[in-house]
Amino acid sequence: MSSKQFDVIVIGGGPGGYIAAIRAAQLGFATACIDEWKNEKGGPAPGGTCTNVGCIPSKALLQSSEHFDHAGHAFADHGIGLKDLSIDVTKMLGRKDTVVKQNNDGILYLFKKNKVTFFHGRGSFARTTEAGYEIKVTGTAEEVIVGKHVIVATGSNPRALPGAPFDEQSILSNDGALRIPAVPKKLGLIGAGVIGLEMGSVWRRLGAEVTVLEALPAFLGAVDEQIAKEAQKAFVKQGLKIELGVKIAEVKTSKKGVSVAYANAKGEPQTLEVDKLIVSIGRVPNTNGLNAEAVGLKLDERGAIVVDDDCRTNLPRVWAVGDVVRGPMLAHKAEEEGVAVAERIAGQHGHVNFNTIPWVIYTSPEIAWVGQTEQQLKAAGRAYKAGTFPFMANGRARALGDTTGMVKFLADAKTDEILGVHIVGPMASELIAEAVVAMEFKASSEDIARICHAHPSLSEATKEAALAVDKRTLNF
Repeated sequence: MSSKQFDVIVIGGGPGGYIAAIRAAQLGFATACIDEWKNEKGGPAPGGTCTNVGCIPSKALLQSSEHFDHAGHAFADHGIGLKDLSIDVTKMLGRKDTVVKQNNDGILYLFKKNKVTFFHGRGSFARTTEAGYEIKVTGTAEEVIVGKHVIVATGSNPRALPGAPFDEQSILSNDGALRIPAVPKKLGLIGAGVIGLEMGSVWRRLGAEVTVLEALPAFLGAVDEQIAKEAQKAFVKQGLKIELGVKIAEVKTSKKGVSVAYANAKGEPQTLEVDKLIVSIGRVPNTNGLNAEAVGLKLDERGAIVVDDDCRTNLPRVWAVGDVVRGPMLAHKAEEEGVAVAERIAGQHGHVNFNTIPWVIYTSPEIAWVGQTEQQLKAAGRAYKAGTFPFMANGRARALGDTTGMVKFLADAKTDEILGVHIVGPMASELIAEAVVAMEFKASSEDIARICHAHPSLSEATKEAALAVDKRTLNF
């Protein structure tokens, strides 16, 4: 059993972990990163949930299914005729797997480029020593490495429905939802969150009859209410069945499929029979097997690692970032925390502004937002002005053939500082970046209204929504 010494050891190679390791190495630290994800051949597959069974593969399937949807419904409007349209699900899944592998290989290349030592296996705390912390790596072989600083970035796992564990055949987590071998005739979704809606969109476009069961009484409760209603209207029009305020009673599997017994919003007993059931009711911090108790690392009641605002744990020189700590479970939040921690170790002033972290749901229409919602501002009693602009009045959106949705600005009633920007519509995921930059620089809605935007572009809707705050839109 060998013992190698490092300045920084990162446990977990997801977005928070691999980025933290690269930044630490850039800053001159001898850095190691431990990650246990395996590909089909048993080789290393760094990138965590995001790369392997989350953000990246879901976007690949969303892109494939969107092409299929356009070919079946939108191409005719462009004068493009198709006969015998079909989908080869095996090939679609194969393309998705290729995209994932390209990302895995890209991270391994970045480790090599930045001289990060990679260990393929599970990392866990062994004990505290004078030199730092002994970390046990359990992989094909077992070894112990020592780190002066340790960054824990072990991510999260899908939360299972009580009494209905994931079998990834009939009852699916995000992992199984990405590997359905054929288009199911009927697909059930428990949880109308980001993962549920994205996966529901993929299989609905390919021909599945999709029913979404959500416990909360409001659709997308974290989203600005006006934007959420617009999105819900679009999803229902597309054929997504959405039931809110439901209470799940029992889930049973059989050779025929899955049966879900539930009470609807009125309390009436209902039964949903589906071929496959995707459960997306949130995620839980992944600290199992970390052996936190060996060094006295403090966890909260959810199993999350307790950290302060700077991602410091209760132990000296032990840090934690990403899904395994407080805050939104977003890949880009984890990345920013990873960079900030590496810089703090170097004595710099790493910074993450939680008020300007963008959120995106990659459905069609896409939903993206940054800052506060209208209901949050009302609850806080803050005086604000709102401005909206619909994509149906945007020339580029008309040319694209996608005019669903709007851009919405919320600004302080006195200072005009932008407090929140909310978008539902085409390319919302890209358009939100302008709002993030604006808010980071404490811009006013007038600042955006005065900036020249290219014509014709979807970004003009952002300018027009800023103009709408002062009730002076030019194209609506």
